[in-house]
Amino acid sequence: MTETAPVNVVAVSNLIKQFGRFAALRGVNAEFSGGKLYAILGDNGAGKTTLLRTLAGLSQPSSGKVAILGSNKFHDICQQVGYMAHPSLLYDEMSGMENLAYFARLYGIADSSHCAEAIRAVILSVGLDPDLARPVGQYSQGMKQRMSLARALLHDPKILLLDEPFSNVDLHSATEMVRLLARTRDQGKTIFIVTHQASLLEGAADEFVWMEYGKIVARTRELKRPEFSEESSRENAGPSLRGQT
Repeated sequence: MTETAPVNVVAVSNLIKQFGRFAALRGVNAEFSGGKLYAILGDNGAGKTTLLRTLAGLSQPSSGKVAILGSNKFHDICQQVGYMAHPSLLYDEMSGMENLAYFARLYGIADSSHCAEAIRAVILSVGLDPDLARPVGQYSQGMKQRMSLARALLHDPKILLLDEPFSNVDLHSATEMVRLLARTRDQGKTIFIVTHQASLLEGAADEFVWMEYGKIVARTRELKRPEFSEESSRENAGPSLRGQT
C-alpha cells in the first residue's frame, strides 16, 4: 500500500528580513508538514521571533517567499492562523469572557448563533472558568497565558504560532499548557512554538528547529543541540554578518 506524502502547510524560500543594515533572517529555506508541533529554538537574536512574526503576516520579508496552506497571499488565509504574542494582548480591565467576545467581533464570528457557547468552550479547553468575572488584570501570569492561548484558538485556526507561551509561568501551569498543546496538535492543528524552555517540550514536540544567526541550521527529532562552531555559523550566515558582534 502506497503511503501518502505529508502535505506541507508552511513553506518559506530564501526568506530575508533586513532591519536597516542588520539582517534578522538570512535566506531561510524550510518546509513544514501539517499536524505537527514544532519547537523553534536558538539564542537571543537568532531570528526566532522574526520568523514567527513573518509567518503570522505581522512582518513583511525584505525578500523571499512565504506560502501558508498553499497561498502566498496572507489575506486569503489569515483566518486559518492563530498568533499568541509574548505580551498577552488582552485588556486588563475586562473579564476573560468580555475579552474573547471583543476578539470574536474582530474575527468576524460574533454574529454566529453559537458564538457565546464557542467562547465558553474555548475558555474551558484551556482549563479556565468562563464564569470567572474578575478582570484579566487580576489573573495570575499562568492564567493570563492560558487566556491568551484561548484568544489564539477562538476562531479555530489550522495553524498556531506561539511566542514564548511559557514565559513567567510556574512549572505546573507550563506542564498543563504543554499537555493542552499536544492534545490540540493531535486534533490536526499545526503548532509552532518559540521558547527558551525547550525541556518542557521534550516528548511533546515532533521536531526541534534550531536557528543561529538568522538561519535554520538543524532540525532534530530529539532535544539535543547540534554542535556548531561560532566561526562556521558566521560563515553560513553570509557576508553581511562578518565584522558584526
